Amino acid sequence: MFCVVYEFHVIPGKEDLFCQAWREMTELIYEFEGSLGSRLHQQSDTHFVAYAQWPSKERWENSGDRLPVIAEKISQDMKDSTLEIKTVYQLESTDDLLASAPFQS
Repeated sequence: MFCVVYEFHVIPGKEDLFCQAWREMTELIYEFEGSLGSRLHQQSDTHFVAYAQWPSKERWENSGDRLPVIAEKISQDMKDSTLEIKTVYQLESTDDLLASAPFQS
């Protein structure tokens, strides 16, 4: 299992646009790219952190080509609602004690 941690600094007043775009993009990546899903956490009004799980680092590195055309608009919405999007960590799992749950949007 492979995990990626992202950090998002959202433009004040654009939190709803960001969250909607994050949700839609995450669902597309899950459906079309084979991710295992993602969780979004809010640290403050405009600071969010997400982590996404993948079956392997290779699957994550080779993602992006299978997304439908609508992903371009969603990606633009994410860019338009953020000051910064940063990949903070790329991690291999050593132990996993989280409870399993089906993907939810």
